[in-house]
Amino acid sequence: MILLRSSGSWPKKKGLILHEEHIELLTEDYKQLQKDLDGKVLQGGSLHFTGEPLKRGSGFPAFSGIARLTWLVSLFGKLSVTAAAFEEDSAKGYSKMTAQLLTSNNKALTWIEERKAGLPRAKKVNFVFDSCTVTQVPAAPRGTVGLFMQDLIHFSAKLLGQVSPEELQREKIQILHCLELAEKIRQLSQS
Repeated sequence: MILLRSSGSWPKKKGLILHEEHIELLTEDYKQLQKDLDGKVLQGGSLHFTGEPLKRGSGFPAFSGIARLTWLVSLFGKLSVTAAAFEEDSAKGYSKMTAQLLTSNNKALTWIEERKAGLPRAKKVNFVFDSCTVTQVPAAPRGTVGLFMQDLIHFSAKLLGQVSPEELQREKIQILHCLELAEKIRQLSQS
């Protein structure tokens, strides 16, 4: 997340620019998944992320993995947290966070962040819809513009005032919602 104060050289546009970098949301695979799910009615599902242990000080998994939480919010809308648990075995370099979430239509989603030495970086999905079940993120060809360049272009558009106030507000609301969810998950996991 990047916060910049614009310079005084931009009259009427003074203030802060909020920019959140989530490269995962810019991948062609994710964009294809979003298209594939459009119009489908979710019945329930899960997202299980695995990977190597993070360095000390990387923060609680709900925050260090907030890209995946943002991914779920982007796909399924506003969520609430009903339960969360965190287990850790530092000697073995193992950690697992499990969060139980609900959509605004009371459909259950489970989000798991699991880390251990030797675990491959992978995202396993199991989304059940009224008409089908999605068990993998669709493979899509790489885009012509790289992920970091797409992000830079979007950030530049914000700085230049080319992003509508409505879009900026939607993005701000989503970012704050994800941060609130992550904090609730942390609190429930540590109680």
